[in-house]
Parts: sequence; C-alpha cells; structure tokens
Amino acid sequence: MNRLTSLLTLLVGCLLASCGSKKVLVSEELDLRTMDTLVVTAEKPADLKTPEEFKLDNYNAAADREIDLLDTELDLEFNWEQEQVIGEATLTLRPYFYPTSTVTLDAKGFEFSRVAMHGQTTDLPYEYDGQQIVITLPKTYTRAEELKLDLNYVATPAASGGSAAITSDKGLFFIDPRGEDPEKPTQIWTQGETEHNSRWFPTVDKPNERMTQTIRLTVDDKYKTLSNGLLVDSRPAGEGRRTDTWRQDKPHAPYLVMLTIGEFAQVTDTPWRGIPVDYYVEEKYRDYAKNIFPYTREMLTFFSDQLGVEYPWDKYSQVVVRDYVSGAMENTSAVIFGEFMYGTDRDLIDNLTNEKIVAHEMYHHWFGDLVTTENWANLTLNEGFANYSEYLWLEEHHGRDEADYHRLGELQGYLQSAAGGIHPLIHYGYEDKEDMFDAHSYNKGGLVLHMLRTQLGDEAFFAGLKKYLQDNQYTAVEVDELRMAFEDVTGLDLQWFFNQWFLEAGHPELTVSKAFNATAGYNVLNLTVEQTQNPDQQPAIFQLPVEVTTYYRDGSKETHDIFVDQRKQSFDIQTKDE
Repeated sequence: MNRLTSLLTLLVGCLLASCGSKKVLVSEELDLRTMDTLVVTAEKPADLKTPEEFKLDNYNAAADREIDLLDTELDLEFNWEQEQVIGEATLTLRPYFYPTSTVTLDAKGFEFSRVAMHGQTTDLPYEYDGQQIVITLPKTYTRAEELKLDLNYVATPAASGGSAAITSDKGLFFIDPRGEDPEKPTQIWTQGETEHNSRWFPTVDKPNERMTQTIRLTVDDKYKTLSNGLLVDSRPAGEGRRTDTWRQDKPHAPYLVMLTIGEFAQVTDTPWRGIPVDYYVEEKYRDYAKNIFPYTREMLTFFSDQLGVEYPWDKYSQVVVRDYVSGAMENTSAVIFGEFMYGTDRDLIDNLTNEKIVAHEMYHHWFGDLVTTENWANLTLNEGFANYSEYLWLEEHHGRDEADYHRLGELQGYLQSAAGGIHPLIHYGYEDKEDMFDAHSYNKGGLVLHMLRTQLGDEAFFAGLKKYLQDNQYTAVEVDELRMAFEDVTGLDLQWFFNQWFLEAGHPELTVSKAFNATAGYNVLNLTVEQTQNPDQQPAIFQLPVEVTTYYRDGSKETHDIFVDQRKQSFDIQTKDE
C-alpha cells in the first residue's frame, strides 16, 4: 500500500468511524492504519444498524433498468360503446445487463387473451395483478440477445387519481363515444405523462426507457388519426373503415406516445426545412388554424438556430381536443392542446397566451423529448427549460421589456407557491410524482436558468445548452449532466451554483440598508445586506453575485459588482456624489 493509498484509507476510515457523536457503519474487525507516527483506531459500534435501517426516508430513485424496450408495434381497434381498446402488441426487448428469464411490463386494467413469443402459438406462463404482468420466458436471455413478445389484450382505461396539472391519470379518453352530446364531437385522445400510457398498451412505463414504435389504427373512414412520427401507410379495412400506420423511427420515452382520433380538419402549413408542419382543429376553426398556433415555423427557426441543434423529429403537428385534462402536452412531434386555444382572428389579436404555450411545448422537443429526465425528481430538466422558452421567445419577438414583465409574473407565481411550502428543484423526497408539477419545477426552474444565463453570459450559456443536448441526445439525464456540460464549456466549477439552486430548497430573503460613509462623506455609499431566511428550512447563506447601479443627477450611472456570501455583510461603493 503506497503513501497516497494509506492517506485515502485513513480519511475514509475516519469518515466511516464517526460523525460527531453519530456512529455509522464500520468493518467487523479493528481498523488500524499507521502513517508515520499517527495511529487511528475504530471499533465496531454496539448499536450497529442493518443496511435496511440506513435507507433514506421517501427517496424516489430512478427506475432500475432490468429490461430494455427497443421497439413497440401496436395494432389497435376501439370499442366505442364500451370505451375499450382492443390491441395486439409486439414488443422487441433485450436484457439491459444481467441475464433474465422473466419480463415485467406495466399494464393497468387489462384482460390478456394471448401472451407468447413472437410468431409462436404456445402461450407463455405469466402472473398478473392488474397493474403489472410478469412473463416467464422459455429460457434465460442475455444482453446479447433480443426477444419478441406478442400480447393480445383488451384495455379498459380507468382513472385512479390525478394532479393539479394533469387532472386525470386515465391515459386514454373517449369523448362522447356514443354520440349522446350534440355539443361535442366524438374523439379519442391520450395523455401519457406521467406513467399513464400503460393504461392502453403494455410497456415499461418509466421516463428513463426509450423505444421506437409503429402504431396501426383501424377507424371509421370519417375520422382523422394522428400519432407520433410519420403516416407511412393508409389503406381500406372494409365496411367503411381504414387502417392508418404511423411510424416513429427515433427512440423516445413511453410517456410521450400519443394518438388522437376525430373529425378534424387538417391544415397543412409550408414545410419547415423539409419537415411537415400541420394543424388539426375542428372544421369551424379551419380558417384560424395558423393563428391558433401562432409563429410555429418562426419558433422552429429561432429555437433551432439559438440552440445550435436542429429540430430533431420527423414532423411538427399540433392538435386541439375537447375536455383535455391538462393545458398542453409535448408528445413527440404531435402536441395536444386544450380547447382554450380556440378562437377567431379577432379573438387571437395580441394573444400572448397561445404564443407562450406553443413555445413551451415546442421547446420540450429538445428538453424533455430529445433529452429526457431520468426520473420525476429531475422534472425541472424538462419543465424549467420549457418554462424559460416563453421568456426567450418573448425577448426575441416582443422585446426585453415584455420578457421581463413575464419573468416578474413567474417570480410572483413561485413566491406565492413557496409561501405554502418549499422543496429542492431536484426533489427526490416527493410524496407523489404528480406533486412535482408545481411552481418549483416550472417557475423556479425557469428563473434559475435565467440566473445561470446572466452569470455565464449568452455565448457560454447557449454553448453549454448545445453541448448538453448533443452529448445526451436520445438518452435520459439527471442534473449533474447539465452541470458538467456547462463546466466543460466554460472551465468553471459550478457545483456551488447547482448545489444552491437545484439541490437546496428555498430562496434568499434580504434586508438592505444604505448610508453614506460618515468619514468619507458623500463619495462612499455603504450598503448592508442581511440574509433573513429561516435557516431551519433552507440554507442560512446563499452566494449571490449582484450588480448595484448608482444613478446621478446628471443622468449618468455606474454599475458595481458585489458578491454576497455572508449572513450579514457591508460593502463600500465609491460614488461620484450624493
């Protein structure tokens, strides 16, 4: 053992032996390390805890990757009367690392009529508890082997809860399926976030999973269909019906899978850099479709150019549905919006709401769809960026004042929410994953990104985002990967910033007083800054790079940089006059 190894062993031994008076796990034997004249000993504590007792309370980790879902192929029909999905699924899978003889899939509220290896007639044994199906394979597979499963099923989507942001977890919704309401169109649409798509097709319903997909939808000829990717085939299915085939060749998370079926008017815009752009609305809104989804092509250009990463998907479609359970959802290449988006040209004059929501959902196609949070604790890596896109678009198209006014509203929204309770942006201790859809993940997430942009400067900020997207495309991420991208670009150690704003809770509360220095006269302004936030709930001290601007009678001004890093701190600022 060399000297450096001895030193490291010594330090680890000290850390494992004790922390104040709190004893923690040590080895069974007496630990003795000698280096020069220093001797450290540590005995096994009498009250040694078991590993189970050391588990963190309410820690929501990312899902373990036991099986890798590579591709999903669905053939779907619908029993509108009974509100059921009649499905045939072919799943291509591979063990993630360790060999396995079973496959576990999420499938909520299904009836299975067949579970077999692809193309074979012999059923496989399985256990099913109404939430997950555990299938026993005919042999043990290794990570070098792919396998295909066929599952025939009927799904009856039913809600068991929801959240303030997504009011139902039903997954797939039939709207007026029996034609009983003359005021509503008949539709089917889906809402997969967070883990609700497993109510209508069997899958590994976790955000750190990725797959390609083919979906074949057999419907009456009167209906338009929409799903992820491109429409690669449409053919008659007999008796006034048709089968549309949608293919998504680039992998994405299962919660981003979507479909809509209804009597939509499809309005086709000019392709953007060769990519189809379409809007799906009810027929009476056909003439207003481009204004309902304002500046779609311009935003595709702006965000692609600003990020230095071209819009990565095969098309960009947007659809408005009835009775939607959220505001909008960034399903890959096919965004669903609630009917609040509807309006005539007169209604839509100076309507910034539609602009901001179109920007929000589009930006998700980079932050959320191309690069996806690996678990719901890191949700702000999706929603904080989408939130900040609203500021970026307003700044670009309407000017800095409009953007800053919007940012003020976001800050007020966060502070109102924080008055009822705070948690870290990266929040592994949530009670329910649906609780993550709050003014922390959205508002505060966007505000923190703006602070980082201000701290680093525009060139470094957007270069960091480009690297983050390129390095992590088509994968799931946690916050450290974002930090490391910025550090690689700038050469700065940004751990302090990410610890403070992403991993700690709360925000600073400052009391600022000013006076002129009694001995220096009116040429030195003394500022006293005190941080008054409750240290029992959040950091006692935030590190705050701050600009202080002094304004003078002659109309001139000076800006001074100060760095607040103490609980109470005074600064002397040289000025020209009183």
